[in-house]
Amino acid sequence: MQNFFLDSRINKGLTYEDYFSGFKAKAETEDFSTFPIEEHDHLKMAKLNFQRSSRIHRTFSPSVEIKELISEITEPQIWIVISEDWCGDSAQNIPYIAELAKLNPSIELKIFPRDANPDIIDMYLTNGTRSIPKLVAFDTDGNELFQWGPRPNQSVELIAKLKAEGKTKEEFLEQLHLWYGRNRGSELLKELSELIKNVLVNARS
Repeated sequence: MQNFFLDSRINKGLTYEDYFSGFKAKAETEDFSTFPIEEHDHLKMAKLNFQRSSRIHRTFSPSVEIKELISEITEPQIWIVISEDWCGDSAQNIPYIAELAKLNPSIELKIFPRDANPDIIDMYLTNGTRSIPKLVAFDTDGNELFQWGPRPNQSVELIAKLKAEGKTKEEFLEQLHLWYGRNRGSELLKELSELIKNVLVNARS
């Protein structure tokens, strides 16, 4: 079987470096006049999200435990993330995923913009919606190892609670990003650790 990593579609995904470079360019855009009106809100969000992601990259330091766990991955994996730079959840989660991938050369990370790849996101819907980010990990034969997303379970429960209380979208998004700021990636890392541990256990059995 052809190596899944060599599949042309996989190689059309962006490296995280290219994704972040494009993200930075959008965030630094001052003149929106060359962009369609409908993209202006996304450009404004990209500015805010770039600040969020940059802060995580500056401040995150993986624990000894997470480093040891990631080092146990000895077979090549490709992690694809379906995302958009205007998405707040992506800005709060993808930097941690990228930092983990950097810890082990056996992990290749590729980013696929959701809106340019509707067929991919449609395979990974959340309750029938194209929610992002979505992380899906594969081995070299294209077997799915695990998937995660679009946000940590605690934050899903928080949003459900706030919606039940009748909070507006603006109100619950404000609370969501406060939660992200306080949590500092700990729930995401806990959930990813469990998924990776399961893959390692299955590989040994």
